[in-house]
Amino acid sequence: MRETKISIVVPVYNAEKELQRCVDSILNQTVTDLEIILVDDGSTDGSGAMCDAYAKKHTNIRVLHKPNGGLTTAWKAGLALATGEYTGFVDSDDWIDPDMYERMLTLAQREDADVTVCGLTFDFEDPKIPGRDEISNFKKEVYDRKALEALFPTLINDGYFFGRTLQSARVTKIFRTELLRANVQFCDDRVAVGEDMQITFPVLLDTQKLCVVQNFYPYHYWINNKSITGQYDSGYIEKVKLLRARLQAISDAKGVYDFTAQIRNDFLGLAVLAVKNEIYRNYKSGRRTVVANVRRICEDPEVREAIEKHTMDKLSASIRLYLWLMRTGHYNLCYWLVLVFFKVNYYLGREY
Repeated sequence: MRETKISIVVPVYNAEKELQRCVDSILNQTVTDLEIILVDDGSTDGSGAMCDAYAKKHTNIRVLHKPNGGLTTAWKAGLALATGEYTGFVDSDDWIDPDMYERMLTLAQREDADVTVCGLTFDFEDPKIPGRDEISNFKKEVYDRKALEALFPTLINDGYFFGRTLQSARVTKIFRTELLRANVQFCDDRVAVGEDMQITFPVLLDTQKLCVVQNFYPYHYWINNKSITGQYDSGYIEKVKLLRARLQAISDAKGVYDFTAQIRNDFLGLAVLAVKNEIYRNYKSGRRTVVANVRRICEDPEVREAIEKHTMDKLSASIRLYLWLMRTGHYNLCYWLVLVFFKVNYYLGREY
């Protein structure tokens, strides 16, 4: 493999407990021509000082301190500093296997790829929950432009609930840096749900060749107990609506395929999650309050339109039932079904 410089951008915010594991895993990569850009996004703990200590010790580490602006602003700031031919991302509470970037770069160089993809492993702090692997639903190793365009009819939704052919995560990909910079204009800093999709989606629409390292899961996505239970977000559905608007704007701007129906299907999946999150993350507010909020979500005009017009034809019986309950106003049944499911899985030690 010829030497090709790769830049790894690490957004950092109050990650002092996990940061060493993350950065050390990048320093242990088997590729040698690698720069690490640590972007301290206004941390209030010791993360910023840790970043500076790493930079003093390692000449291939650069640090940028900036006011807090959120994840998207942080990786965008790091991208602006990248000098590598390719750029990858690692979030500060995650870690990677030593050969991740060597294997990805080897394939990218061999095929002169714009984007190269691998899989990830979900690792849970709770030992009762087993880890699981995930990768984009790309079946081949190499996709030229014609093969990529053949995927467009199912790229965002293939008829299943959350049936994305494209797994949107930044962190499981290396991108040609110039292609990222050409598409960063589509990234709205306000997007806080599914924000990676607003960079991976437009980049893929411009990609001439994409490669996939098959059956390779070197990225470890850390899910702590706080992440599982989560904090209640009363504005979740509005964030989902913003993501939908941004994806539609990208589809319209690129003009290579009409993704409107797929974007609607994807939005509906997130709307169902909004209902479920309302129930199992806000249940302490009491049934009446939660059911009223579920009604508000289900009767939102955009949600109603998505329920009525979705084109998903491969839904499970349980999802079809739940959509019927949402459409017909059986909000109390929506509440009880999710709450019982949540509690049963919690006591069985399963991910939910």
